[in-house]
Amino acid sequence: MEPFTYNANPSRVIFGNGTLSQLAAELQRLGFTKPYILSTPEQAADARTIKNILANATPAITAAGICSNATMHTPTSVTDSAIKALGDTNADCIISFGGGSTIGLGKALSFRCGFHHICIPTTYAGSEMTPILGETSDGVKTTRSDPKILPGTVIYDVNNTMKLPPGMTATSGVNAIAHAVEALYATNANPITSLLAAEGISALARALPALAADGSDRAARELALYGAWLCGGCLGSVGMSLHHKLCHTLGGTFNLPHAQTHTIVLPHALAYNLPKLSPAVQKRLADAFPGSDGDAVQGLNKLIGALKVERGLKSYGMKEEDVEKAAEVATSKPYPNPRPVEKEGIREVIRRAWAGEEARADL
Repeated sequence: MEPFTYNANPSRVIFGNGTLSQLAAELQRLGFTKPYILSTPEQAADARTIKNILANATPAITAAGICSNATMHTPTSVTDSAIKALGDTNADCIISFGGGSTIGLGKALSFRCGFHHICIPTTYAGSEMTPILGETSDGVKTTRSDPKILPGTVIYDVNNTMKLPPGMTATSGVNAIAHAVEALYATNANPITSLLAAEGISALARALPALAADGSDRAARELALYGAWLCGGCLGSVGMSLHHKLCHTLGGTFNLPHAQTHTIVLPHALAYNLPKLSPAVQKRLADAFPGSDGDAVQGLNKLIGALKVERGLKSYGMKEEDVEKAAEVATSKPYPNPRPVEKEGIREVIRRAWAGEEARADL
């Protein structure tokens, strides 16, 4: 066995059905009494519901305020406005209810203002398990990693995912799978994270087709949320490579939707890297995808095909002439990747993702 280093991120996870009912008790355990609640505009009603749940708890907890302005890619302008609003309250902690957009805003506020952050995820994106913050300013998305960014408590309640629309179920699930795929070939991969990654991919690869057929399948929802937790833990423990770099480039530069971009790009990024992966990693990836027949790219293509989601970035407004600019940005700075990141090959990866072609490992 090769020597390795494993860092466990110190977050508290509460998982199950109906666990939102434990929020007030968690606040009491931590000694907080005035939470500031975050959501997107679309989930503003849910934020008010949380406020009411806490008000009816024993003893009652009065929310310091609600901010329902969370936005995709965490624009710094939105964060700055939220910091100003937060400063006008007597808040002593932050609760984020939603997907990656809301959790991103919660991370930004927690990091800048020093508040304890409690996450209640409603998608499978996995940001809640990481000490990583991605922010966008003037069309450029940058990321930073700091232990202070990691949320302190994560409450996974399967009930909060039961009404997740089919499209978001599929794309946020594949977004989670992307974290585990790249964890398996990370430069700082280790046996623990690799176990989590393989299990996370397998759980989601089984759950997502079942949910595409019946979104009310509670057992599949439980399996998907479990897989998403494992995959998110991978993202928070080891470094990511080409796939995440491409998605940050495309999302930040062209304002493309986060989960959908991950879903489209992942098969192509994996196809680019596959020839340079060890036989052991190739086998582990293939084994995690049902129907792969020993070929992870084939297995991933089959999975995404079964989910009936958009396969081309052009469907979200990216223009063909943007491919060149994206390739330039994605190759402008070096970063770890199993295969050398060369502009010609990356341009073709992005072109195929733009066109909606099926991934193939012939680059």
